[in-house]
Amino acid sequence: MKAKLGIAPIAWWNDDLAELSDDVSLEECLRQAAVAGFTGMETGRRFPMDMAELGPILAKYGISVCGGWFSGLLLDGDIEVEKERIAQQHAFFKAAGAPCIVYGETARSVQGVKSAPLATKPKLTEAEIAAYGRKISDFADWCAANGMPLSYHHHMAAAIETEAELDLLMKHSTVPLLFDAGHMAFAGGDNLRVIDNHWRRITHVHTKDVRMPVINGLDRTKESFLDAVVKGAFTVPGDGSLDFESIVKALAAKGYEGWFVVEAEQDPKVSPPLEMAKKGHKELLRVMAAAGYEVAQ
Repeated sequence: MKAKLGIAPIAWWNDDLAELSDDVSLEECLRQAAVAGFTGMETGRRFPMDMAELGPILAKYGISVCGGWFSGLLLDGDIEVEKERIAQQHAFFKAAGAPCIVYGETARSVQGVKSAPLATKPKLTEAEIAAYGRKISDFADWCAANGMPLSYHHHMAAAIETEAELDLLMKHSTVPLLFDAGHMAFAGGDNLRVIDNHWRRITHVHTKDVRMPVINGLDRTKESFLDAVVKGAFTVPGDGSLDFESIVKALAAKGYEGWFVVEAEQDPKVSPPLEMAKKGHKELLRVMAAAGYEVAQ
């Protein structure tokens, strides 16, 4: 089975917390990712949205675009408006040959609000999730029909955070799923059960690790998602609490092939991005071999 290893630039530049950003250029970020062994990178704020400009830079470092975040507003918004909002990224990702656009629902989310405790996340009824599921399914179908599929990112502090909420969204939609081990563990879910229940929908994987002592020490009535990030809730595979060998073997057993992307937002002064990228890549190579994957170089 084939696998590709990518990384997100959030280890170098944090879009929600400017203070957790290394003062490095796009080229230096790509260079470090390549040195660490990765062949793909998701997009970030320092990426030009033009392949005529970006293509030669990516080629220089042997890196391809392996996804990237879109801040969706469909929960409260209109599909036609969202089509307009995503149009530039959609065209850019098609030109880049990206596997998918990472859809993150940000309507009502408190993930980017440092003053909003985790406990104040939006909570939807099943009827509301069903209505939302129909909208996101129609939007995902439109994106795929126009040449660039979505992959839905369940996320801490957002409307679809917990395993139960994800189960309901999968029940009431047809949208492809981005499985993020770190966010599901943070939300108290069972990663292996999520894979077992929803493997047919998984089209993209984020290999985010967590430091459970940090997460377990949070006061969710007072502390926010961004507070957790600052405290070091997330890290790369091999540096945290999750058993990625079991997780990757579970995905392999279900036939998943494609990208495994390290997405670990940390303080670059505390956790130097190149050092962490190397550690994450080394651990992924180990668990990929154990699971029987052939990793593209």
